[in-house]
Formats: sequence, structure tokens, C-alpha cells
Amino acid sequence: MRRSLIGLLVILYATTAVASDHADQGRVLENMPAVEPHRARIETVNRNLSERLDELLPRLMRETGIDLWLVINREYAEDPVYLTLVPEPVFAARRTTMLVFHDRGEEGVQRLTVNRYPIRDYYEPAWEGGDLDDQWKRLGELIGELDPKKIGVNVSRDWPLADGLTASLRDRLMDVLTPELQGRVVSAQDLVIRWMETRSPGELQLYPHVVALARRTIAEAFSNDVITPGATTTDDVAWYIRQRFEELRLDPWFQPYVNVQREGKIYERDAPFFGESGIVIERGDVLHTDVGICYLRLCTDTQEMGYVLRLGESGVPTGLQSALRVG
Repeated sequence: MRRSLIGLLVILYATTAVASDHADQGRVLENMPAVEPHRARIETVNRNLSERLDELLPRLMRETGIDLWLVINREYAEDPVYLTLVPEPVFAARRTTMLVFHDRGEEGVQRLTVNRYPIRDYYEPAWEGGDLDDQWKRLGELIGELDPKKIGVNVSRDWPLADGLTASLRDRLMDVLTPELQGRVVSAQDLVIRWMETRSPGELQLYPHVVALARRTIAEAFSNDVITPGATTTDDVAWYIRQRFEELRLDPWFQPYVNVQREGKIYERDAPFFGESGIVIERGDVLHTDVGICYLRLCTDTQEMGYVLRLGESGVPTGLQSALRVG
């Protein structure tokens, strides 16, 4: 193991110390967890999708009182929830894509599509084809046949993730509904948020692996391999993390962020992450990073801290360890 100048302050109550020239790196994840090629990920992702559609969605529709849920979007302007409802390797809507979820009670939730392009094995086609006007006409007919009590659509003033139905698509929907059915249209925001925030048992089994990928990358970034005190900037470290994700074929959820807190500096309480970025890292700095990746449709938001040992120090100062324990 390489000797290091960086001590990692591990979130929670564990604090690991690192000597300057004669101590080991702090908390270390020995090996980078495996990352599957894109094609090999399909089986895992689609198995989890089936579990969510078969077991989670019916429960959430009943708990939120929606017996017909519509997800309507267009190519290049996808609803945020759409890609969580379709199998890999789908990565976009095709033309105008309409998903229809109908809760039939004891018979379960029927999953239908009113689309030119089928989504085999997951959705039953409810339209034989035609032009765009025919597609909308068929959607209106289908909703009339199903005669739902509440028609949930993705509009919300408060939740961006639940506001994926564009104004023009909503107008077209209302045009094909009878006045009576128009009166049954409600926001599906509670259903959308519950769907987006709830993880299935299969997904929960995967999450430790996904988080380990993020933490192992941070461990690399907060090491002598990347940081030279007095030369390396916080932006250098952030871009190392970003580039490492690219090498691992991991999608960043957001641009990695690295900042420092420096002894003697006064930081405003409302300053981002209570520190500063875009500067050279020096000995005695407390490092902070905020990192997010997406893998197997699971996203992480990982924050960790580190300490750059001063010459002669053999561990993280007691005061910092105490502060970390307090939280």
C-alpha cells in the first residue's frame, strides 16, 4: 500500500488517521467493485423493473387512489418518470409514447400502450396503428371503455419529477375526453413521488455495491496518487473523479464537487458546503466532496471528508475527530 499524506474523515463516527511520511492511507477500500458492461446490465435492470411493476405499482396506485394513470411524452422531451417504467435498452420515447396503467382490483394492474412501437413483454398494445390523430382518438376511446374513477396525469406545481406532462400534450388529452371524463382528471403527483422514492427489495440488495463504487473512487481521489499539497486544486480533484467515472462506464448524476475548509478562514453559514473551491489544496486543509453516480438505474449522493496532514503529523487532529463524532 502506498504511503499517503491524506487522512480520510469517514462519515458517521469512524475517523481514520494517516501519517505524513510514515503512516498508511486512512480508510481504504482495497479493490474497485465490479462494473458490468452495458449489455450485461440489462438482465438485472429488467428483473428489478418487473418486480416494481408487478408488486410495487399496484400497491402505490391503491394507496394514492389512482385507478388510471397516464404517462404521455414525446421523443426528445421525455417525462422524468418515463424511463423508470420501460425496460432496457430503451433510452428514449418514440414519437408520441403513451403508457396506460389501469387498476382492475383483484385482477391486478393492466399495463397498456397506445404507441406505434410496441414495448414487448411489459405492455399490451391497445392500438393497431395509424396517424397521430388516430393515436389520440384511440386513447380517448380506451379511457372511455375503462371508465375510471380518477385519471392521474403528471402535472404538479410542487414536484418537478411529477410535472412531466407538457401543456400541449395535456391540451390534446383533454380534447379527446368527454366532459365527464375531463372532470375526473387529477394530478398523479403523489403516485409519481411514491414510485420514484420507493426502492424494491431487489434494488436495496444492489445499493451497497453502487455506493461502494462511489466511495472507492473518492478514496482514490483523496490520495497521493491524485493530490500533491501546494500544487493540486480542488477542481483538479473534481475532474479526476469525473474522468474516473467515465473510465468505469458510470454515468455521473451531477458534476463532482470538491471544496476545502482552511484554518483561520471565516466561512458564512450559508456558503455552499461551508467552504471554498477552485483553490490550491494545502497541508492542514479539511477536504469535502459531494459525488453522485448512476448504475443499474440506482443513483448515489455520497459526501465524504478528508484531512491533509501537516508535516510531522501522524494522524487527524483530535479536535476534528471530536467534531466528526458530534456531527
